Amino acid sequence: MDFGAVLQTHPPAARTVALAKLAEQHGFSHVWTFDSHLLWQEPYVIYSQILAETHKVIVGPMVTNPATRDWTVTASIFATLNEMYGNRTICGIGRGDSAVRVTNGAPTTLGTLRESIHVIRELANSRAVEYKGAQLQFPWSRGSKLDIWVAAYGPMALKLTGEVGDGFILQLADLDVAEWMIKAVRKAAKDAGRDPQAVKFCVAAPMYIGDDLTHMRDQCRWFGGMVGNHVADIVAKYGENSAVPKALTDYIKGREGYDYNEHGQAGNSHTEFVPDEIVDRFCVLGTPADHIAKLKDLKDLGVDQFAGYLQHDNKEETLRVYGETVIPEMREHITAKKAN
Repeated sequence: MDFGAVLQTHPPAARTVALAKLAEQHGFSHVWTFDSHLLWQEPYVIYSQILAETHKVIVGPMVTNPATRDWTVTASIFATLNEMYGNRTICGIGRGDSAVRVTNGAPTTLGTLRESIHVIRELANSRAVEYKGAQLQFPWSRGSKLDIWVAAYGPMALKLTGEVGDGFILQLADLDVAEWMIKAVRKAAKDAGRDPQAVKFCVAAPMYIGDDLTHMRDQCRWFGGMVGNHVADIVAKYGENSAVPKALTDYIKGREGYDYNEHGQAGNSHTEFVPDEIVDRFCVLGTPADHIAKLKDLKDLGVDQFAGYLQHDNKEETLRVYGETVIPEMREHITAKKAN
């Protein structure tokens, strides 16, 4: 299993870069950031500095969207970073949440998402593509490689992910929901004539190492509110009796609005409706043994990467314990010499 760290680009940018470097030092293979240009600093500028000060870590947004940037601009950014630092980028993309809602916009259609994935992928992989009636290609890009992982919750979005995604990002760590969604993505991939095993799976959720469960829950309750925004869209579209697991949809009945000024922040005052049970199911909390046990269950479901959100008050310690205890335990154990 690979491991990613999910950061917000709060100022100063040097702090984000320092956390990314620390994540690499502790064995994390990926560094992801939010992409919401009004709420936080511009991530793509910061990626350049992270890549300059690290050696192997892969960087990308969790997640960008097709609405806030022209697709050719997005592709150009990735292709440029790849030329500068050697194919160390990845693109997480969805229909849009905070980046579009803060500007009074709305998530894009799935059709737009599908088209944007195609355009960004072709250009950022140094290939030609048709866009707005013209055949386009970066004349300066050679050998750029970019995988696009799709963030999704609802049935039709999961279907799209299986059909076109290099990977699937599930932003919660509930085992029952993860199992249902992975099956849905794999089925869609198979129905589309793709190899279902070729689609990579990333579960992204807050990770907090500690022993004070009450404090950990309070620090991570914001996540249930963030997920609730997407779930509310699903319920509005499909109704309460859709195929989506009840574990995902039932808890938002007490939801009363959401303030994006507190998006992704510990202590978010608009997430009191999120019950402890949901925090425990959606996040990875507790001792190192607790984390390892849940991660092994996720791995058994087919999860290739766990990306841990660090929007809490224990960032460095959580990274340290993961590097010293959790990640080594999750790796394949190889001995230098076989016993006689």
